[in-house]
Amino acid sequence: MKRIVSILVCVVLMGVIGAVAKAAVPRPKIVVCLVVDQMRWDYLYRFHDRYRDGGFKRLLGDGFSCDQTLISYAPTITGCGHASIFTGATPAVHGIVGNDWPDFEKGYSVNCVGDENVSSVGSESKYGKASPRNLLTTTVGDELKIATNFRSKVVGISIKDRAAILPAGHTADAAFWFDKTNNCFVTSTYYMNELPGWVQSFNSRGLPKEYLSQGWHTLYPIDSYTQSTPDDMPYESRFANEKRPVFPHNLVDTVTGFDVGISNTPFGNSLLLAFAKETIDAYQLGGGEDTDLLTVSLSSPDAIGHRFGPNSIEIEDNYLRLDRDLEDFFTHLDLTFGKGNYLFFITADHGASQSPGYLAANKLPFGFLNEKYLLDSIQTVIRSEYGLDSAILANANQQLYLNDKAISKLTVSKEEIADRIAVLLMESPGITEAFVTSKLGSATLAEPIKTMMINGYHTKRGGDIVYSVRSGWKWGSISGASHSHWNAYDAHIPLIWMGWGVQPGKTNRLVYNTDIASTLAALLHIQMPSGNVGSVIYELTDQNKQE
Repeated sequence: MKRIVSILVCVVLMGVIGAVAKAAVPRPKIVVCLVVDQMRWDYLYRFHDRYRDGGFKRLLGDGFSCDQTLISYAPTITGCGHASIFTGATPAVHGIVGNDWPDFEKGYSVNCVGDENVSSVGSESKYGKASPRNLLTTTVGDELKIATNFRSKVVGISIKDRAAILPAGHTADAAFWFDKTNNCFVTSTYYMNELPGWVQSFNSRGLPKEYLSQGWHTLYPIDSYTQSTPDDMPYESRFANEKRPVFPHNLVDTVTGFDVGISNTPFGNSLLLAFAKETIDAYQLGGGEDTDLLTVSLSSPDAIGHRFGPNSIEIEDNYLRLDRDLEDFFTHLDLTFGKGNYLFFITADHGASQSPGYLAANKLPFGFLNEKYLLDSIQTVIRSEYGLDSAILANANQQLYLNDKAISKLTVSKEEIADRIAVLLMESPGITEAFVTSKLGSATLAEPIKTMMINGYHTKRGGDIVYSVRSGWKWGSISGASHSHWNAYDAHIPLIWMGWGVQPGKTNRLVYNTDIASTLAALLHIQMPSGNVGSVIYELTDQNKQE
């Protein structure tokens, strides 16, 4: 009888255990999120014929592509982009209104991740004084932590501090970024008090110098780069140690020891993806019972684009090299987790405009805005009409910040001064819209520009006047590329999902970068981030068969 009872108890227990196992929430071992700084959507196809099967072509063939992914706010800037991707919020909500913004109470410009209350870990430089404290909402990584009672591990890495810190969120186990003065990866006391031994070991290998000592030669014969302009163009900027911006690029001066910096070359991608593999192994990401999350942001494409422009041989060569690096990285993920056991997505924080010189050479609309001349001209008129010196304190993130203290001493209202400045701003041929921010909601302005401006404005961190620059125009010089505008060249970005539960396919439905966090949350069966305003990309979630 006792034996029968024992058998029955075992059967019941097995049933309970089986029920618990069946009830486990379906999730991948790990989510790997890759942001390519300044990657235009059309790079997927401009260089497609030259990509190998295991990199971008694998993404396009095995993944699910959202071909009409746009940024839902302006300005389209690195800090805003990384925050929005992982919070599902716009700058109006998450508070990251730019890479930096003026804070007149503090008397200086605030770095979006700057934090004077923490210290560098890994070097004595200022580069480690950073944290996510300026981010006002949670990220999808934070929500993953909460959903698993903080058993999940979340790590963010990048060359740029903001691109490592903002995606990883407030509760990350670690974030690492690159100290360019000491050529090493660092972190801050927000995360830990001592640099892990494996990071110290990685730094001691001296990979940046090793990469740079090779010089930058084209991967293929230079005459095969038919998707790009000739090598020596007047609208490309050169490295400081060069006379002309041409291949091969000597990246290290053997006499002075000067080097151009790893982040300004495609080898910055190689370095970071090598570091990503070490990060996975060191933290044993994807090795536990709960889903882990790794955010990786490649900064080098942004630096290369700013210097040489999106039509340069340098940009084409960067993406051909990145294609190989991705193939190698995917191989590592396959071997570590097995195909189909990890979820991967690739996107960008913003795109890029063509160089004005390129536009001019091809009879396309272009122009320049001289910031000093324009603002000085406005100041002169305001001084003449109102007797007010220094009416404008700052021009940042497509917004003008006015001098409240000086204006308060006048008999006229701040609103009148702001209205007048907006009118004067509109007299510039390079400005298409200018509105006092307090009146933006009722402004007569075409969509989606109006909504993008509203989404990019934060009431406590924004300026007094918001404006938009004419298509093809930029602040500054004829050379290099820029970004920050609402236009498609800055706002149209790639978004491809691959791996766990993803069936090959694509959608041409309009989606936004703020939809990424809510979609990832839906796939993982966790709560959306606290400031999320995005929607789930249902074409992807509906096909997911991981039940």
